[in-house]
Amino acid sequence: MENKFSILLIEDEENITDFLTAILLSNDYHVIKAKNGKEGLSMMTSYNPDLILLDLGLPDMDGVDVLKQTRKLSDVPIMVVSARDNEREKVEALDLGADDYITKPFSTSELLARIRTALRHSLHKKKASEMPDAIFTVGELAIDYEKRKVSVGKTDVHLTPNEYKIVVLLSQYAGKVLTHDFITKAIWGPYTDENRTLRVNMANIRRKIEKNRAEPEYILTEVGVGYRMVEELQGK
Repeated sequence: MENKFSILLIEDEENITDFLTAILLSNDYHVIKAKNGKEGLSMMTSYNPDLILLDLGLPDMDGVDVLKQTRKLSDVPIMVVSARDNEREKVEALDLGADDYITKPFSTSELLARIRTALRHSLHKKKASEMPDAIFTVGELAIDYEKRKVSVGKTDVHLTPNEYKIVVLLSQYAGKVLTHDFITKAIWGPYTDENRTLRVNMANIRRKIEKNRAEPEYILTEVGVGYRMVEELQGK
């Protein structure tokens, strides 16, 4: 069965392009290829892909600039595929709107899993915009946006207003890593630095919703970067 999703691959190294193209085609994705940033931006507007795989080391412009310009035009999922594994650069790309960041080299299964997650998240966002009062569920965790109610199984979870805002924010971007800076600015405003307060709130949230705070199921930590609400429980 043909996959309906199209993926724009912005990559200048031919061997990597051929490798990624083979993987994507074998999994029924339609592939659009661009060898530099300007060509990638042009194809993005022309083909309106479902997802972009973006290398940061492009010959004509930095991939970060491609990311910035794309975000001015579209909310298409963007997954950075880069040899740069510097933590600061990962945080910058995510803060600028990348949906995920995978470092070369990577396994085929990990790449495909992250692509599926990014595409699912995009579909969920579209559905949420159509049904703003929907209930988010993963495992036994449920968030009723209309009633402002959080529960685990049959037990109601009592959260403070800020704890509730954090849980809702993470659920609305389920599957996507949100940086510490993104979360703090969304909850406490653009001119605050509440990273320590965020950690305290997160510890309290986990105490209330997780079976084992040391091995959380619902909200995962991306060390040095931020947090991610899962879309489905691992191993389920």
